Amino acid sequence: MRVISGKYRGRTLRSLRGKQIRPTSDRLRETLFNVLTAGNPEGLQNTIWLDLFAGTGAVGIEAFSRGAGKVYFVETSPAAAKLIEQNLQSLGITEGYKILIDDLAGVVWRLQREHFVGDVVFLDPPYGMRNSYEETLTVLANSSLIWAMSLVVAEHEKKFDPGDTFGALRRIRTLTQGNASLSFYRIGGQVDLNK
Repeated sequence: MRVISGKYRGRTLRSLRGKQIRPTSDRLRETLFNVLTAGNPEGLQNTIWLDLFAGTGAVGIEAFSRGAGKVYFVETSPAAAKLIEQNLQSLGITEGYKILIDDLAGVVWRLQREHFVGDVVFLDPPYGMRNSYEETLTVLANSSLIWAMSLVVAEHEKKFDPGDTFGALRRIRTLTQGNASLSFYRIGGQVDLNK
């Protein structure tokens, strides 16, 4: 696993053995960031990210590599949180991030107290935790962590549909690659990423 582009391009990232973590593939990560920067290569500069179910931290680290200003990595596994810290240290990233070891309710409570609002929220629950999609997207839709211009992206199995609407949060695009898909959501669904 490697960083695809930007400041840390080509640098390798470590993962954990076993099925506890399923990192977003290099190819799917590249597709995600191509969509996010289409027509605007400077589009990620100084953005604020929330990487839920962060695993290795690969998505948030890719965001850093492409100019993100701050990334919050969220994990419930202490081993995964330690791995994220190691991956950040291996790249010399010493600031601009927080690693939160907590469940969804705890993270939302903490971030709302900090008046956090994300530009991009990425979630990638283990595929066996299908209920986590509805729970997480519903909580996000009802929180102050996102606003009209925030983009929420859920990675999921191609054969599983997490749903179109969660309160005011509406799916605006689905992109499939191999056995995995990315669903993109916005409050009100105002922007069409197909264009």
